[in-house]
Amino acid sequence: MAIKQLALAVTIGFACSACQTSESHYQAIEMAGFSDVIKHWNDQNHRDPQPRYALHQIRLIADNIVRYQRANGGWPENINPLRIMSEQEIARQAALYSATDTGFDNRNVYPQIRYLAEAYQQTGDEKYQQAVIRGLRFILSAQLANGGFTHSPPSTERYYGHITIMDDVMAGVLGLLQEIKLGSQRFDFLPADLVHQLSEAHGRGDTLLLDLQVKTDGELTIWAGQYDANSLLPAQGRAFELASLVSRESVDVVRYLMSDPTPSARKRQAIHSAMAWFKNNALTGIDMMQVEAEPVRYKYHTSTWDRVIVANVDSPPIWARFYDLTTQQPLLANRQGQRVDSLAQISRERRTGYDWYGRWPAPLLADEYKAWQQKHAADGTNTQ
Repeated sequence: MAIKQLALAVTIGFACSACQTSESHYQAIEMAGFSDVIKHWNDQNHRDPQPRYALHQIRLIADNIVRYQRANGGWPENINPLRIMSEQEIARQAALYSATDTGFDNRNVYPQIRYLAEAYQQTGDEKYQQAVIRGLRFILSAQLANGGFTHSPPSTERYYGHITIMDDVMAGVLGLLQEIKLGSQRFDFLPADLVHQLSEAHGRGDTLLLDLQVKTDGELTIWAGQYDANSLLPAQGRAFELASLVSRESVDVVRYLMSDPTPSARKRQAIHSAMAWFKNNALTGIDMMQVEAEPVRYKYHTSTWDRVIVANVDSPPIWARFYDLTTQQPLLANRQGQRVDSLAQISRERRTGYDWYGRWPAPLLADEYKAWQQKHAADGTNTQ
């Protein structure tokens, strides 16, 4: 087992010791794509007694993923596919087959499709092939006519119907479609007509993503967290996610754009502009620290520490997650939807259960952007 996969197994749950000897001839499939949904499962079910499958037990894990797939081809969010389900849980999922609780939130759906495709490549089991195709048809059915993907299709309640950048909805789905469009061997079993449909869907979404890059005073910046599906204007998500620029997920939008082997002039400009924005809007002289605190159990997580912002002239640059659309200054809000001036004015539940500050753009600025520029310098269109 690779070191990275072993570390992930320790992080996401203990393996089933009684199951270690079965399926030993299969190669473990990368589970990193599930880290967000697994984290949310673990946060919400901190006393879960169920053991986990070992990473090489790909049939059993894939069977779990198929059990959770709904009739529309999608998956509910925040499910841990490594959990060994009880008979009662298996029966419950069968009863929920027709549920419409599907969505892309927390980096959902596309990891399941990739995993099942690899499971099919190793096992040849057609039920995994068919589950992949159903999942891809769910993506096609979920795409809006303008190319967008919303938070939790088919639901349009509250912010679920917004075109969503948060949690890598657009970038994650488009990354999968681009992989298929470019001829990934992982998906070499897909029918040609389906690949054609997926390639067209990618083109629509890719164009929209460029259209959604926010302009302020005529200058391209980064992306908002959500957009109204009709007006395409930045929109509010949850109460504390006000309409704003979002730095964390814009980093992954840039990574997605950089993954295009033949980027257009427009796409190059989008990347250059976003990188300039990251550089110009870094915060210096402060740091975010964890401090000891009495453990508190909240609905969605257990807090065993707290976060504070401190002055530190030696700290490397840090970014707020959200920035005001007009002033481009850091933006924070509480669960009541009220803007506040500091992290200390947000409840501990949200301070420790949400990432308000981080260094997400740092790897782009340090290495990735330079490598991308060098890679595409030969065609003479790199201007920065």
